Amino acid sequence: MAIALADLLDEKHVILQLRSRKPANALREIVQLLALNRKIDNAKDFLDQVLAREQAHPSVVENGVVFPHARTDLVDEIVLGIGRSRAGIHFGETALRARLIFVIGVPERLVNDYLICVGTLARLVKDDAIRATLLRAQVPREFLDALAAETL
Repeated sequence: MAIALADLLDEKHVILQLRSRKPANALREIVQLLALNRKIDNAKDFLDQVLAREQAHPSVVENGVVFPHARTDLVDEIVLGIGRSRAGIHFGETALRARLIFVIGVPERLVNDYLICVGTLARLVKDDAIRATLLRAQVPREFLDALAAETL
């Protein structure tokens, strides 16, 4: 049975004010939050895998949103950490800035579930109204409610 996006949403995994201005540091902030909440055991290795994937295949910023991820045995289930940057952070080879960053860790055995979840997220954040709600949310619960409401 496929994992529902709503099952991955946790307000403890959302940072609405990323401090970092560089991609690697922003990813580190989000990964550290996941580690703090025991979603990943080895934050350094997980971050290294996300960064290696970004180096080899840079994430594409679309509508100010980016989905850096790692397929890894460092997680037992799909994990999702979310960061928001008011100013935006340059990702990839373009000059485009990402304001919403969805970091995803996925075990190899759940690649199909990952594709369903990231597809759902991508569809949601393409919607201007949903994206605007995400960008102005004051607290993580409001942010996640905007995503969850559309997946029901």
